[in-house]
Amino acid sequence: MADREKAQCYHGLVDMGSNGIRFSITDLSPQSARILPTVYLSRAAISLYDAQYTPSSTTPSPIPASTIVKVLNSLLRFKSTCRDFGVPDHQIRVVATEATRKAVNSEDFRRQIEEKTGWKAQLLPKEVEGRVGAYGVASSYGEVRGLVMDLGGGSTQITWVMTGDDGEVKMYEGGSVSLPYGAAAVIKRIEPAGPPGSHGFSTVEKEVVNDLKAAVKQIGVPKELLHREEGLSLYLSGGGFRGWGFVLMSEHSIQPYPIPIINGFRVTRDVFHDTHAVQAAVKNEDTPDIFRVSQRRASQVPAVAFLVDCLAQALPSITNVYFCQGGVREGMHFAEMDAGHRREDPLVVATKPYARESVRELVDLLKTAVEPPPSAHRRMLFHAALVTAFVQALYVHAAFPKDLCAGAALRSTTTGFFAAAHGISHEQRALLAILLCERYGGFDSISPTEQDFYQRMIQLLPDGLAWWCMYLGRVASVVASVYPAGVVREERLKVKVGWTMTGKGIEKLCIDFAFAQAIDELDERLDNALRKVEKAGKKKHWVGGTGYKVMLTVNGKDYRGSD
Repeated sequence: MADREKAQCYHGLVDMGSNGIRFSITDLSPQSARILPTVYLSRAAISLYDAQYTPSSTTPSPIPASTIVKVLNSLLRFKSTCRDFGVPDHQIRVVATEATRKAVNSEDFRRQIEEKTGWKAQLLPKEVEGRVGAYGVASSYGEVRGLVMDLGGGSTQITWVMTGDDGEVKMYEGGSVSLPYGAAAVIKRIEPAGPPGSHGFSTVEKEVVNDLKAAVKQIGVPKELLHREEGLSLYLSGGGFRGWGFVLMSEHSIQPYPIPIINGFRVTRDVFHDTHAVQAAVKNEDTPDIFRVSQRRASQVPAVAFLVDCLAQALPSITNVYFCQGGVREGMHFAEMDAGHRREDPLVVATKPYARESVRELVDLLKTAVEPPPSAHRRMLFHAALVTAFVQALYVHAAFPKDLCAGAALRSTTTGFFAAAHGISHEQRALLAILLCERYGGFDSISPTEQDFYQRMIQLLPDGLAWWCMYLGRVASVVASVYPAGVVREERLKVKVGWTMTGKGIEKLCIDFAFAQAIDELDERLDNALRKVEKAGKKKHWVGGTGYKVMLTVNGKDYRGSD
């Protein structure tokens, strides 16, 4: 499409939150709508919540004229930006949440916005705000099933969400329960209450815990969520929780943590509830500035720690905690998206623009190469969506200089081609990154500066999959050598896999590459790719000391390659 035609799919959104105002332009073209591609994004550090309170006051004042002028100027700048991008006027919206909703002069404030910009601010009722937040969380992963909390500056919302294969999003029929316990609001409550353990502090804590318990009871969490085999999950969004997540990331057992993206980050219940460790990390003067934790977010850590302690007392037993980027932008757009697009897998959508012609044929070929051993409990090693995404991304770095291919592929999901895709977990990012890196030679083909990063990404993979990623990536290198354009005009290769036992009773993977035409001599590239598959079976190449022996044959004959 021409730029003017493409701009017809652009949607501008102003999110006037309690702690800041966010401006975005999102491309909702059908082919990529699921991952909500951002064309433009900025933020004005205007706290409408703080503007209504002096440090010592507990009752709100009207939003000051000076703050209103700042808001109007930032809106006018965004209006000019929307014209630059060609965003249709009818596809620009201004939405306001808690701080605007409760402002003494809310009506006058919104009137001035309309007079100056021509935009009418949409005031989200607290229940709708929670519903929008829940849709934002639903957009943040391929599947969401659990409790959802959105922590803003003035309020927090709680609900439950279940996404389905049909693209439908189920949640509490009332949208959510909104409580007046945003990060900034909690600070106003606990600072004058006294230190932890004091009567005043305990009184506030008891009130919050009781309100949270009542909210959980009101939303009526379905039994199928409470009794899931993998346990109940908690999904968190909002600036306060994101800041908490970045602190946890800075204290993670993998150091430095390899993925600089909060969406998709997961921790266990025990790690999430370790409020002492998080507060110590923020207070420690020897600790360098924490990535993505501003001074303001750091100042709110005690309030978030208070809420986390209250959650530990009020919520049902949680197994895993997932952090989400999903906010008003993501929630508004995802809620209005048709179910057909919502049910698409984000990783598949993100890689689809780079797909070559014969994706289905190559996916089927790679699937034949993966067969778990007879002793394995896991009967499916890789989800179909991951293999499809891998094949679609198989040739992205093929034309790069040889020195760069493997390293660029390794970084593709964190700072490269697929880094900005919304809705992908850290586990998925690590899986695709390692698969693509191995497709170009793996650990031995990357520079020393990338090898440490490789080792840290490996630690994010699900148990037992590291060796399989190395193996499948190397098989894909053979396939890419046989079909260099990603086009299967005729069948040139079949892959056959089986298992046998060595004399010592050790399982051995037997893989045969059957070429349609007899091959007397292989070219260097294909020869190297085949030898890499065979080397995956050598113990010195196993990942973390685990793997399988490999017996490789070509057209049924033992293949040792040329050294």
